[in-house]
Amino acid sequence: MTQTEMTVIEMREPGGPEVLETGTRPVPEPREGEVLIKVTAAGINGPDLVQRRGHYPPPEGASDLLGLEVSGEVVGIGSGQSPWKLGDRVCALTNGGGYAEYVAVDARHCLPIPDGVSEQDAAGLPETFFTVWSNVFHSHAVPAGSNFLVHGGAGGIGSTAIQIGAALGLNVLTTAGSDEDCAFCRDIGAATAINFQIADFVEVTRAAGGADIVLDIIGGDYFARNIKACRHDARIIQLAFNGGSKVEVNLMPIMLKRLSYTGSTLRTRPDTFKAEIAGELTSQVWPFFADGTIRTLTHTVLPLADAAEGHRMMEAARHRGKILLSV
Repeated sequence: MTQTEMTVIEMREPGGPEVLETGTRPVPEPREGEVLIKVTAAGINGPDLVQRRGHYPPPEGASDLLGLEVSGEVVGIGSGQSPWKLGDRVCALTNGGGYAEYVAVDARHCLPIPDGVSEQDAAGLPETFFTVWSNVFHSHAVPAGSNFLVHGGAGGIGSTAIQIGAALGLNVLTTAGSDEDCAFCRDIGAATAINFQIADFVEVTRAAGGADIVLDIIGGDYFARNIKACRHDARIIQLAFNGGSKVEVNLMPIMLKRLSYTGSTLRTRPDTFKAEIAGELTSQVWPFFADGTIRTLTHTVLPLADAAEGHRMMEAARHRGKILLSV
């Protein structure tokens, strides 16, 4: 490894996609317990957009560059024991720094590239799979046949949740904004896809017996509607609030239905927690790729220099699945 400088995408200042520009940084040195990855591709995710706007600062000690997931080759190993060796091909969850030619990552947060998945497409797996698994399935018994309502099924989080849920035998219902998006959701495993422009997801879900689990990225008026859609002892998981974070709450139905309401952000979780999730994904989810039960859903791949266009595309919701940057 002789290269000392690398191309990166930097934020000139908080703002719109136009603040993203190409820059140069020193290649990072992997610290104890880390590996250095030569990046093949990086995924664009919702938190990247929030950080770009100035509202999601990186954790202390993390890179200020955007990019929470990558795929590539291990080209450096920090001190201490490592489960990886030079030349290994991996995908990885990062605390930042993915929009670059090289990134240093906690070795425990790397996963092997699943059988049947290209190295480029693997870049779109870690962020959404870590997020969905840690919130919905980790430390929870989720019986087969449970009704799983997923909002925003055509996006990255939604499409991941649909596929994992269907693979594990859940009855997946999802919402999407067009008939075409609904068809996409059914194709990847949703039993019921609801075009929210013309149908009420509350009525459809209650007709199916009510939701056991709701995964929501909307917030706003969906808060009360999700409660109505739930059956007793259900769990509602909030991962974003594209429709607003402030709502007026009637606590009575939460109490009467014995509902659990939770939410989280992944980036600030302890490294040991993320390592545990990486192990569970490798053993319990990655095998589904080999037989095609779960597949990668790459919408488009753009050059790293076109990161701003990728952000515009994501903000306009002009995508199904993941938007990747090729390094």
